[in-house]
Amino acid sequence: MTRPTPASRRMVMSGFLSLAVLSACQAPTAMAQRGARSAVPDFADLAEAVLPAVVNIAVLSEQTTTQIPPELRGTPFERYFRERRGKQQVQGAGSGFIVDPAGFIVTNNHVVGNAVRVVVSLQDGTELPAHVVGTDDLTDLALLRVEAPRPLPSVPWGASAELRVGQWVLAAGNPFGLGGTVTSGIVSARGREIGAGPFDDFIQTDAAINPGNSGGPLFNAAGEVIGINTAIFSPTGASAGIGFATPSDLARGVIDQLRRDGRVERGWLGIAVQDTGEEAGPGMRNRGVQVQNVERNSPAARAGLRQGDVVTALNGERIETSRALIRGVAGTPPGQTIRLTLTRDGRPREMAVQVGRRPGSAG
Repeated sequence: MTRPTPASRRMVMSGFLSLAVLSACQAPTAMAQRGARSAVPDFADLAEAVLPAVVNIAVLSEQTTTQIPPELRGTPFERYFRERRGKQQVQGAGSGFIVDPAGFIVTNNHVVGNAVRVVVSLQDGTELPAHVVGTDDLTDLALLRVEAPRPLPSVPWGASAELRVGQWVLAAGNPFGLGGTVTSGIVSARGREIGAGPFDDFIQTDAAINPGNSGGPLFNAAGEVIGINTAIFSPTGASAGIGFATPSDLARGVIDQLRRDGRVERGWLGIAVQDTGEEAGPGMRNRGVQVQNVERNSPAARAGLRQGDVVTALNGERIETSRALIRGVAGTPPGQTIRLTLTRDGRPREMAVQVGRRPGSAG
């Protein structure tokens, strides 16, 4: 057996070093790839678990039209058109989810508003007629019920207060009438106000939400409903990566009331308020909520609340925004008494007010 020459020994050693270097380079790359794969969530199991409780909603609604053909205006046929043709039926579609095996389904109010007929389609293709248990315009929520021959799959509520920006979420629903569709994304922001009403507190997400997704659920990784997909911001009408969901912590209380009473009753004081700031006077910024007007014969008027009062706390809880005060009062059942801490002419005061019923809160 010939011995390797020094040159050949150098070549062998060089080869070993090359292999060692190559292995050292490949190991972190492989580890990085495995780490990347583990960091990207797989929603397959989650989708399989929750989709049976997500439903498609077909709605036949009646709308009043004021559009009269130009050729009929000013003629005897105009009255006939108004009486006979003044209403038209419109078909719509949306999404929902089952929260009780007995057949209770949550969706948006704007999905079933003015509904003449509502049909719910389950994931297995079963179609069931549904009736509207109750609706709430201020939070754009509605509760339906279907009669099924067997208990239906349902999904649990989660706590939206525990959401963190950047957390993974899964949206499910019926975009463009396609049905059984899931999209994923993250929580982009919390507490968004979009001008929808006094109870704006939306979860913003970049999970794709399109027309037809309205009323569908937004899930966390545990398969809990932490939001109801309600609105999108889009210059085109389709998903632009900015969708808004009503938080479950707000929706759950509304849905419980609708199930129990068929309507939502909210507390009311009868005052107009604004956040304190520079316009409210020097040194007033962030001190509370200033009363701008008190309605006559309202609960606030009977209790002695005055224009210019600055409310700083409700039942001992600090109040810094008008929206917080409105929500706090609205969440108090009519007839109950609340304790307001306020400042009048620079002096602190305590005032007990019996909350009235918010006008138009009968559902």
